[in-house]
Amino acid sequence: MKFLAISDTHGQHDKLQLPPADAIIHAGDISSRGRESEVADFLRWFSKLDYKYRIFIAGNHDFFFEKNPAEKVKQFIPDNVIYLNDSGITIEGIHIWGSPISPWFYDWAFNRHRGSDIDKHWQLIPADTDILVTHGPVYGLLDKVTRGEEVGCKDLLRKVQEIKPAVHLCGHIHEAYGQINAGDTLFINASVLDEDYRMKNAPVIFEL
Repeated sequence: MKFLAISDTHGQHDKLQLPPADAIIHAGDISSRGRESEVADFLRWFSKLDYKYRIFIAGNHDFFFEKNPAEKVKQFIPDNVIYLNDSGITIEGIHIWGSPISPWFYDWAFNRHRGSDIDKHWQLIPADTDILVTHGPVYGLLDKVTRGEEVGCKDLLRKVQEIKPAVHLCGHIHEAYGQINAGDTLFINASVLDEDYRMKNAPVIFEL
């Protein structure tokens, strides 16, 4: 099955040129400031894409999904779009889990303090997960910012090393775009914008 991975479009989704695949997964930051109008615009675009499955999570910019009641969010999502929030779905035998959580950074959406506060979210991830989608990266892989610091989550890294998903997909750190195999897992940072929020990076295709 062919997957197309993107992340961190920040309202610039209409600039993308997307190749064919069976499913598209967006790893969060669909908006700039999480306004309802931004989210609605993204979902109109996303729901019309020519893929059998359209899956996304929120990111630290996407305040709409954290500030509104779950029922309103559910009603906002088109029927042909799958939204994951510390939840999973199985498509054609492939287990996918998604979480918007990322380590604390200036009180953005879905921020959690490192340690037990964030780790309780990672403990929800099922052991049979094939594709793990989180907004932020693990520590030490595709998480280095321009000043050279590695800002990924050590607790998430431990969980990934424990359950060994085939793919871990993230975004969040724009300048760390890329992919790398480590252990049994393909790690992908699919941020399509660079650190200056310019459309620079190509969507990533992987097969499972």
